Amino acid sequence: MSVVSNKRSVMTLYSDPQSIDCHRVRFVLAEKNVTVDIIDVDPLALPEDVMDLNPYGTLPTFADRDLTVYDAMIAMEYLDERFPHPPLLPVDPVSRTASRLLQYRVNRDWYSLVGRILAGGKDATKARKELKESLISTAPIFDARPFFMSEEFSLVDCSVAPLLWRLPMLGVDPGPKAKPLHAYAERIFSRQAFQDSLTELEREMRG
Repeated sequence: MSVVSNKRSVMTLYSDPQSIDCHRVRFVLAEKNVTVDIIDVDPLALPEDVMDLNPYGTLPTFADRDLTVYDAMIAMEYLDERFPHPPLLPVDPVSRTASRLLQYRVNRDWYSLVGRILAGGKDATKARKELKESLISTAPIFDARPFFMSEEFSLVDCSVAPLLWRLPMLGVDPGPKAKPLHAYAERIFSRQAFQDSLTELEREMRG
């Protein structure tokens, strides 16, 4: 899978086609319309290229010339700075920091629960309930502005959308109480960049 544009690049993304972290990096790449080689990798059978680049053996592993990035959030921010149009972080320091804090909360409050669900076991049931309740309680926020707590599409949306896309696969249904959340999700899912960011395995997550 490659995102094609007229920009020249020597970037490579080693990506697990089912990973939520890899998905959000792919979403940013698609929003930026950046040319990149996306290499699908089995996380249980990492190729030597990944092991040579990344001492932690984790995915996503993103390489741009002599730079290798092992963390999804750092990769997303790097791409926003490397390719500043369209900007996915605010320009002024206060708003920029507020956006980063939102990212932190999404990771801490929601992504951590996704990790517990995917890990399985008794704790998965508890995490599933916690995620559902959190999404329902947060739903009114999605009605306040076009994007997640913002008038402009941002890196936060690039993290929230891959999570919402996976809700059926995770066994989490916020139901009608979360109507604003569902409306937001459909708006983001309809973006061409989001559709371009999906792998075949991710498309199958929603039938």
